[in-house]
Amino acid sequence: MDHIVLTGDRPTGPLHLGHYFGSLANRVALQDTYPMYVLIADYQVITDRDRPGEIQRNVTDLLLDYLAVGLDPAKVAIFRHSAIPELNQLMLPFLSLVSVAELSRNPTVKDEIAHSSQQTVNGLMFTYPVHQAADILFCKGTLVPVGRDQLPHVEMTRLVARRFNERYAAVFPVPEAMMGDGPLVKGLDGGKMSKSRGNAIPLSATEDETAALIRKARTDSERLITFDERDRPEVANLLTLAALCLGRPQRELADEIGYGGAAALKRLVTDAVNDFLRPIRRRRREHTAEEAHVALAEGNRRARERAITTLDEVRDAMKF
Repeated sequence: MDHIVLTGDRPTGPLHLGHYFGSLANRVALQDTYPMYVLIADYQVITDRDRPGEIQRNVTDLLLDYLAVGLDPAKVAIFRHSAIPELNQLMLPFLSLVSVAELSRNPTVKDEIAHSSQQTVNGLMFTYPVHQAADILFCKGTLVPVGRDQLPHVEMTRLVARRFNERYAAVFPVPEAMMGDGPLVKGLDGGKMSKSRGNAIPLSATEDETAALIRKARTDSERLITFDERDRPEVANLLTLAALCLGRPQRELADEIGYGGAAALKRLVTDAVNDFLRPIRRRRREHTAEEAHVALAEGNRRARERAITTLDEVRDAMKF
């Protein structure tokens, strides 16, 4: 089977190192192998917040981050939700294929609700997994690079595809989750690295800003630095971050630091991260917002053509 990759991000702020090691590096590697659609999920910003924030600025920042890490608009279609109305129309028939109970027990939705900034949970939050199913299936996506926390969404998409094919006609492939094999990068507070939780290192941060963020990272009081994910998770996470940036084993770095303590650990991490991000930051400065939006316009055009074709197939299958 010829694979099609669907991946993307919500424009809620700058991308960070967790994004890079969790998905961006993999996207850059995959763009030479498979057709790829990269979604800027602007409609999904309002699932867990009452206001979308500086949405246009965030979209521009996201585009510049994409170009800086090496995504090539000639190889991938970068597009945004709000530019593809046909994609969003797929939500209606898809919602009829799942139960309220199935939506309510989605563990990813529960986690998002727990960290929502809304006064009350809105209906869009519960339909979020079905919206993601539309994101994946509009382009007949077959490979979806995700972290472990997003696996329930891919499973919901697989369920929607199977039920549509059984009820109407065989229109959709059943997609597969594509898990990265690298270690999980947690936030500087030891929790999930997230823009909204303020524990991330943005790709676009300056070297001084990066140093300040790492100085605030949680560690422990033990002087000897060791790599112990179970008993010393905060120290282990910093060692993992440095190891990813340097391409070296965590325990080897820990042995080098020895009794240097948290201060030496944080100096090592700061130098490793800044050295790693320096070329990405340089490329980001070289790209312009105008260049980024030209790439987006072309990606929107390609994605909408695909969505129109898929929606026509869905209407035919449903005999509309």
